[in-house]
Amino acid sequence: MTETEQPFLHIDQVSMTFSLPNGASIEALKDVSLTLAEGELMSVLGPSGCGKTTLLNIIAGFLAPTSGQVVLNGNQVTGPGPERGMVFQQGALFEWMSVRKNVGFGPAMKGVSAAETRDIVDGLLETVGLHDFGEKAVYELSGGMQQRVALARCLANDPDVILMDEPLGALDALTREKMQGLVLKLWKETGKTIILITHSVEEALLLGERLLVMAPRPGRIHKEYRLPFADMGVDADLREVKKHTDYEPMREEILSMIWEMEEEIMGKKE
Repeated sequence: MTETEQPFLHIDQVSMTFSLPNGASIEALKDVSLTLAEGELMSVLGPSGCGKTTLLNIIAGFLAPTSGQVVLNGNQVTGPGPERGMVFQQGALFEWMSVRKNVGFGPAMKGVSAAETRDIVDGLLETVGLHDFGEKAVYELSGGMQQRVALARCLANDPDVILMDEPLGALDALTREKMQGLVLKLWKETGKTIILITHSVEEALLLGERLLVMAPRPGRIHKEYRLPFADMGVDADLREVKKHTDYEPMREEILSMIWEMEEEIMGKKE
């Protein structure tokens, strides 16, 4: 990037303070600044209450920061918009609708023709491995399959940025590992910029070419890593990736960091 070029996504001195009914306040974020290039995959990790989800909601436009700003493609974020897609821990799907109608909901609302919507849906169901489940109602699917629908529905709107808030946290271990592989596949195939919040150190290592560790309240950037594991995981079994000589030392370093923060939080409470 040259000096005259603007970053794709710029989080500029973002702070967030919540006012409580009793007149007190909570400083959730303080002076958070970072930039992302188009197509980057960043995982965000930190102890409970460090402001991870608050930051994601500010980027999504669900919350207005107390100070600072978020700029995407040169435009300040002032509210929700179709250029930012969200995938939640629970799919937030229309359970009474079919898989196909869920995935095609966004394009249909934007006035995309029925034929084009059908082509979009068919392609995405193939991509996420649900081609044979298009007519099933969402409530008939397992949790992992529902998250596949949520990913496909998000991609159907063709957002510039995909924001994921613990999207795999409710899944069993085997399904979660399969979905981690799917996230990496979608990242490479679509070239989307992805920000993923997680409480799992392993997941943050595997799904972040950039990994951001946040400090306890008020949430701040404590440390950032640039990692090779996400790129490796696109074409390799994630279990093999975990055997890389750098993986275990990095995992232990970050685990220790998080544990120290948690102990600091507990000490403050005492």
